[in-house]
Amino acid sequence: MIHKNVLTDFSQKEYEPVIDKTAFVHAQACVIGNAIIGRRVLVSPFASIRGDEGQPLFVGDESNVQDGVIIHALETEHNGHSIEKNLVEVDGKKYAVYIGRRVSLAHQAQIHGPAHVADNTFIGMQSLVFKARVGSGCVVEPKCIILGVSVPDGRYVPAGSVLKSQRDADSLPKITDDYPFRTLNDGVVHVNTSLADGYNKVKG
Repeated sequence: MIHKNVLTDFSQKEYEPVIDKTAFVHAQACVIGNAIIGRRVLVSPFASIRGDEGQPLFVGDESNVQDGVIIHALETEHNGHSIEKNLVEVDGKKYAVYIGRRVSLAHQAQIHGPAHVADNTFIGMQSLVFKARVGSGCVVEPKCIILGVSVPDGRYVPAGSVLKSQRDADSLPKITDDYPFRTLNDGVVHVNTSLADGYNKVKG
């Protein structure tokens, strides 16, 4: 389902989602309102990208939004006035949620804005990122909670971690050549971009 948002005191303009023609949104996924979906993105069944409260939501080229993933955000305006604390800035522009290029959001992950996930990062199954930033080239293993912190580039978050202090985030282990999931995201991105391409061919 793809459709506009409704008008409210926190969203005073109707937005139609902007979806690149090379992306594929499954019929059982939901993309609403001020959402921008890049090239070769796969949005899988039961995913929800809902830009009707906090907005805009951005998903970069060759990223994937897997089954049951939720991308949503706290309100970013009220009666026409911007709520700056609920926005993240990337390259001089402001977003409620910004997902970079070649990011994998695995099954049932939740990205709740304000949030920023940088390029080439894997967010594991059933993990939550809220009021937080995850740097580039990171691996967040399954069932993690990342709340109110910034994860540096090139780190991994062990499965089941709860990160609520910046000191703990700064102390996360670096991804080295012997880390077993070092190249995980490359394979996941390959699979999902190939699926986007294939489903679009079938769609015609």
